[in-house]
Amino acid sequence: MTDCGCDKAKQDLEEYLRNELCREDAADIREHLANCDGCSDEAHLSVVLTEVVQRACKETAPATLRTEVLLRIRAIQATH
Repeated sequence: MTDCGCDKAKQDLEEYLRNELCREDAADIREHLANCDGCSDEAHLSVVLTEVVQRACKETAPATLRTEVLLRIRAIQATH
């Protein structure tokens, strides 16, 4: 294993976080992240943002909002 450097780590960070890299490349990035605070912070931020977006996508709109949107759509369709 060798430290891949910041450029390579940043280029492949998303694939690394999604476990889409080959074992050797993942090991190189893992080693780099263990020794580079800047890239480690960027990886952490990416993980946090992904988790926030995933949680937001699981939320559902209130039933009243759904009803209101459907009523407005039907009203617009009726006039066209």
